[in-house]
Amino acid sequence: MTYFKSSILGLFAFLLPLSILAQEANYGNQHLFDDFTYRQGNVYRTASGKPGPEYWQNAANYNLEVALDEKNHMVSGNVTIHYTNNSPETLDFIWIYLEQNRFTENSRGTLTTSVLGSRYSGDVEGGFELSNISAKTETGTSSKHIITDTRMQLFLDKPLAAKGGNATITMNFKFKVPVEGMDRMGRLETEVGTVYAIAQWYPRVAVFDDVVGWNTEPYLGAGEFYCEYGTFDVKITAAADQTVVCSGILQNPKEVLTKTQQERFAEAAKSDKTVYIIKPDEVGKPTSQAKANGTLTWHFKMENTRDVAWASSKSFIWDAARMNLGEGKTGMAQSVYPKESDGTHAWTRSTEYTKASVEFYSNTYYPYPYHNAINVAASVGGMEYPGVSFCHYQSIGEDLWGVTDHEFGHNWFPMIVGSNERRYPWMDEGFNTFINHYSTIAFNNNEYPSSTDQPRSLVRYLTFENREGIDTSPEVANARNLGYTAYFKPAAGLFMLREYILGPERFDTAFKSYIRNWAYKHPQPNDFFNHMENVAGEDLSYFWKGWFFGNGNIDMGIASVEPYQGNYLITVENNGQIPMPVELQVIYTDDTTENVRLPVEIWQRGNSWTHLLKTTKEVQRVVMDPNKMLADVNMLNDTWNKL
Repeated sequence: MTYFKSSILGLFAFLLPLSILAQEANYGNQHLFDDFTYRQGNVYRTASGKPGPEYWQNAANYNLEVALDEKNHMVSGNVTIHYTNNSPETLDFIWIYLEQNRFTENSRGTLTTSVLGSRYSGDVEGGFELSNISAKTETGTSSKHIITDTRMQLFLDKPLAAKGGNATITMNFKFKVPVEGMDRMGRLETEVGTVYAIAQWYPRVAVFDDVVGWNTEPYLGAGEFYCEYGTFDVKITAAADQTVVCSGILQNPKEVLTKTQQERFAEAAKSDKTVYIIKPDEVGKPTSQAKANGTLTWHFKMENTRDVAWASSKSFIWDAARMNLGEGKTGMAQSVYPKESDGTHAWTRSTEYTKASVEFYSNTYYPYPYHNAINVAASVGGMEYPGVSFCHYQSIGEDLWGVTDHEFGHNWFPMIVGSNERRYPWMDEGFNTFINHYSTIAFNNNEYPSSTDQPRSLVRYLTFENREGIDTSPEVANARNLGYTAYFKPAAGLFMLREYILGPERFDTAFKSYIRNWAYKHPQPNDFFNHMENVAGEDLSYFWKGWFFGNGNIDMGIASVEPYQGNYLITVENNGQIPMPVELQVIYTDDTTENVRLPVEIWQRGNSWTHLLKTTKEVQRVVMDPNKMLADVNMLNDTWNKL
């Protein structure tokens, strides 16, 4: 223990400026740095943000056989689900999602959509027709079930055994394909024929996890999806003049493609340039059909995926090119689109965009696991599924690049990293918007601009009286705020974390580790927070709490710059609710510069801090955040100039 006489302490205090003394005595900001959630690890999810030694998740494999009735716009068929209960508890029932039931007049989604409409408005003359429902286990078969809106509770004859119990669920289903499918699916009429974009199209199991048990939130609209992983075997029967594309790999090309198309497909698989499979002048002609009339059954298979989607039309131009996915692996970028979308400034570049996007993410973050990446021109503004994206058929140029890049970026979040979109849209939309920035600046020598590196462009929203936080449920968020709460604000947060707080090397190491550890698993927000902190070696509670929860803002400024014993005292202030490290650029009268970085911990003691700048030069100007990396809501106090 060190002992100081009071007289010495008094003299020491007298010699120090009061501002410096004050910053040693005030601990009023500590609450901003405290842990904000219960983040202790367990056997399922560790404190280091990894899956624990006893982590588990259930699995579902699907066999789907359906037929498309173009005359009546109907899809009908059957599904067999092989479900495995890997959890440590028995299950008395299994919850099934019936998302087509959203398209009925009395669905919860319809009844909670404004009468003025929104992006998530949809047809109301649809819904599933189900029959022959059964669940078979080792002990018997049950057909008892309750349907509530977009969910079915399917009871078992006896509880399904823990740690490996199996059930086989079967049923027949049919539904009318909506014209307006809430901007996720639907029908588009073109000159040659209808484009069908088919998603949320089969009964599928809900996720049972270690956090909330059964995830049974109703499908209302804005909230997206949370799915188990498995193998999908899909057979789609359609008229012989239809071209069908689907998630996964086509298993029977010799049965559904002409010999010429097969040859072109083989050529495209070796080409970095786009190759036509069906040329524009061949669309709708008998020569583009493998069979003159009747029907064809297209067979697809996809492994380790959480979903599949498909599209069909006789109006499709079809082209493709090789994707170079790293480590010697290749795949196929493909596009299908009607002649209304054709053109060198439009969908003729779609495969080029798709190829560049998927290659960038595969080589930068995590290897692309699927063989195909198919872009479909449809009435949908932009929606993602594993290996398939629906983008608007009228998109061109920068807009087409942006939507294509965004939707295929979703293959990493949430298709590979399987977060819960319905609860935490920022974990897929925000993460994806963030990585879109880097793919955009890398594409074709920065052909198209990105604004993600300008967090201050968010200031108007951040100071908007009716703004909402990132943690706002997508179903609750105001429609005009959802783009900010789910996309732009979380993306800006990750940008600041990478470029300003941690630096690219530390951030990238942690971010890639997060992807690698949670690939094909179900991370929660705390898993992300914990893993980023553990790998980067930084307590970021102040940042998670301030930026991702609530409506606080960043507002730091320069209070004064004063000469002091041949040096300078620079006093900075924090007028916002989110503390951040401080970066200052000092410009001297001889036009030389010096950068000063102060750690975030200066704000633990209070909202003012004085830094001693040791220099023999005369200071002309001091600028806070000289590269404008922070979403600071007040730029007026960022600069000090010598009078």
